[in-house]
Amino acid sequence: MKAVIFVIDGLGDRPNSEGNTPLKEAKTPTMDRLAKEGINGLMNSVDIGIRPGSDTAHLALLGYDPKINYTGRGPFEASGVGLDVKPGDVAFRCNFSTVDENFIVQDRRAGRIEDTSELEKLIDGIEIDGVKIIFKESGGYRAALMLRGEGLSDKISDADPKKIGLKVKEIKPLDETPEAKKTAEIMNKLIKIVYDKLDKHPVNVERKEKGLFAANIILPRGVGEVPHIVPFEEKYGLRGACIAGTGLIKGIAKMVNLDVIEVEGATGDAFSNFDNKAKALIKAINDYDFVLVNVKGADEAGHDGHYDVKKEVIEKIDVMLEQVFKEIDRNEVYFVITGDHSTPIEEKDHSADPLPLILWGKSVRVDEVDKFDEYTAHKGGLCWIKGLHIMPILMDLMGLAKKYGA
Repeated sequence: MKAVIFVIDGLGDRPNSEGNTPLKEAKTPTMDRLAKEGINGLMNSVDIGIRPGSDTAHLALLGYDPKINYTGRGPFEASGVGLDVKPGDVAFRCNFSTVDENFIVQDRRAGRIEDTSELEKLIDGIEIDGVKIIFKESGGYRAALMLRGEGLSDKISDADPKKIGLKVKEIKPLDETPEAKKTAEIMNKLIKIVYDKLDKHPVNVERKEKGLFAANIILPRGVGEVPHIVPFEEKYGLRGACIAGTGLIKGIAKMVNLDVIEVEGATGDAFSNFDNKAKALIKAINDYDFVLVNVKGADEAGHDGHYDVKKEVIEKIDVMLEQVFKEIDRNEVYFVITGDHSTPIEEKDHSADPLPLILWGKSVRVDEVDKFDEYTAHKGGLCWIKGLHIMPILMDLMGLAKKYGA
């Protein structure tokens, strides 16, 4: 038996004035059929009442307790952009940003600059107090940064003030250890060095001349020490893969040693190539024991407050699933469909609202649910579970769970 966890990023929502959600209103004949043929329930990926990030949610869905395995988003971003992360490294996600001579933030995304490859070269390889700086741009204004050396700590604050018109924050140690103090000092030195290198670089001189925001500083945030994580195959005995369009999810997959399958046109937005993702999934099911799939577009629409776009993305995903289910056999594959978190239109951010979940495959106890949405799922036989429960349930159905007790 094979297993798939199919994550519709940001799937859940709250009712609008008419009592509808994008999922409830969307035309989803494939997901409705799978709900009717499977067992259903509600799920909170991390815990009831907890607003999960996509990182903590996906760790939980893969059976890794985020309270143990999550140190911050930085390591997963760094892994996702292709950096060779090692336990003990301290990693950050960064924005190329614009500041004036007093370090007052003028634009947090440097005018959404598209190409920072020349600027990356000025930062990668810097050494400060015996600590090596490893830096890689990850498309547009985004980048990942790692510190590698002795005596480092992730117990430090961020530099990003999160709003324009405010001064870049001084990074401070969050505990009294010499490691935290040293790391904070290195990062403060680095930010100033980077400003001196970038502000007068020809790329930024030209941008200023054109009236564009200069990418003259980096704002690190989301710090975390690269954790020691048991590889997925060692944990479960399953050879696994991941299909995703965003660097963060790819980074999580790489951190747990899932093979990342690159899909042409998989952009992580509403215009992602769903057809190519479907074809890649069909092939991956044949090649691997387990596949994690993340489809991102509904989450982007939720963050932007675009109800109709979110509904349309969900309908595109349903067509994608129709293509997949023409090629798979319920006697060979267990298939979970859910989200990682809700991204309500009214919030434009993640929320703790529970998510609908379908488990489809051989020998599941089919319930009376016949529609996939936030309103109907609570009637299902799975009742209300957490993300950490999914992998144990799958392992049991696949006949791979170890007996607890005599």
